[in-house]
Amino acid sequence: MRTESNKLSDKVSTKLTERIQRVESGLPSIPENYNLPPLQLTLQKLMELYKIPGLSIAVIDNFEIVWAKGYGMVEAGGTNPVTTQTLFQAGSVSKPVAAIGALSLVEQGNLSLDEDVNEKLVSWKVSENEFTRDQKVTLRRLQSHTAGLTTHFFPGYSVDDPIPTLIEILNGEKPANTAPVYVDFVPGSKWRYSGGGTLIEQQLMIDVTGKPFPKIMQETVFDRVGMIDSSYEQPLPSKRTRMAASGTYWNGEVVPGKWHIYPEMAAAGLWSTPSDLSKLAIEIALSKQGKSNRVLSKTITHEMLKPQMDRVEEMAFGDQQHPDRMGLGFFLGDETRPDLFGHIGDDAGFQAMLIMYSDSGQGAVIMANSQLGILLGDCLIENIAHEYGWKTHSAPNRPHLGAPAVLMVLSQLENTQTALKQYQVLKDANLPRYAPDENTLLIFGYSLLADKKTEDAIEALKLEVHEYPGYWNGYDTLAEVYAALGEKQLAIQNYEKSVEINPDNQNAVENIKKLTERG
Repeated sequence: MRTESNKLSDKVSTKLTERIQRVESGLPSIPENYNLPPLQLTLQKLMELYKIPGLSIAVIDNFEIVWAKGYGMVEAGGTNPVTTQTLFQAGSVSKPVAAIGALSLVEQGNLSLDEDVNEKLVSWKVSENEFTRDQKVTLRRLQSHTAGLTTHFFPGYSVDDPIPTLIEILNGEKPANTAPVYVDFVPGSKWRYSGGGTLIEQQLMIDVTGKPFPKIMQETVFDRVGMIDSSYEQPLPSKRTRMAASGTYWNGEVVPGKWHIYPEMAAAGLWSTPSDLSKLAIEIALSKQGKSNRVLSKTITHEMLKPQMDRVEEMAFGDQQHPDRMGLGFFLGDETRPDLFGHIGDDAGFQAMLIMYSDSGQGAVIMANSQLGILLGDCLIENIAHEYGWKTHSAPNRPHLGAPAVLMVLSQLENTQTALKQYQVLKDANLPRYAPDENTLLIFGYSLLADKKTEDAIEALKLEVHEYPGYWNGYDTLAEVYAALGEKQLAIQNYEKSVEINPDNQNAVENIKKLTERG
């Protein structure tokens, strides 16, 4: 006999299923009066279009994980499905997690937020120069990216490459593939994202504890929160590799060796799952309210989520209208969404997003084994925000996938010329979530390249520079394609145009030099 309890459970289950289906619905249908074919751009279709093999999502509501689900495969072309226990590289989401570990050491008395880090560093020291004469590099400045340090990001190392030590990376010594980390402006004077600074934090934690970094994080964070599927171990131990997804480039090709190795652990070396990262986000939100202290106290959590810089030049979840602020480790929302904290991440073949509203207890974590994961993640977070009523949420002004998706589908159904004609239709219609911007044709061009339609890609990119003559990235991308085809002069011309618009485009400067040297 079915009881009233059974019936209630069925109702809850049905409601949850319907909610998940609405999140999975992908992009809304285009109204029929816009002269576009009816397109059902569901999550599954979008993953197919953008060559995203696998995806994992966890949704948080009222300080609880209300559902978690895996989609697709752990490797492009494979048959093993993604589950909620599948491990993904978290990219720069590694940074705030590492910051939490360091703040735990502050509370234990091992570290101080505001003393010169050279006081506690043993194995390596920050080089003193004219910029550090009066202002010093501190843990607070390392975590808020205001320490004046160099080295933005790390490409990682192929599984067959020699792996440098942390000291070699900090010094820029072979086999490190990045430049030395040093101070080149006065600490505390401005903000600049620095993965190099996070490596100093990693070395600092090692020096004051005498323990390997993965063990520090296991003891200070993972064990306390119950994050059983998370590890900073690099390379990943064999016992965990069977649960790990394989990274995928934008063209759908698997990263050689399945993934890169990141000895830059605190900056980019975390392997985790959306459920584990959600547990940590919930813990931090509850700690802010004094309702949990398994990792950090209420006092230091408030310090972590307090703006250290009121406006940052890079974007995690903000835009020009709603700029992100910077806390300790986390990006923070502006005054219109003061309880927002989060981070995004990008490793070779992987992308991740963590977003949390500490007052309402709402949020989500999305991880993908694809370099286009954030593009799809923005769409999913918008769906989740709508479904769960995130009151202060606003979508970041990043490239949207709606317009490129329409062009991709039309190109597949008919041809690229038809798709490019429809670009103007979309532009005139200016539909929410389908309005083209300066990145639409770039994304479409890359998708054509992935499908080995090189001439079509050039046609799309020519239209790009015609539509957006002031956008340096259009010329840079067109030059990249010409260079790949051996059209040296056309490549140089477009690289030069890109540098004319954006003199800071070092990629173009270096490529012009290489192409010129070839004669």
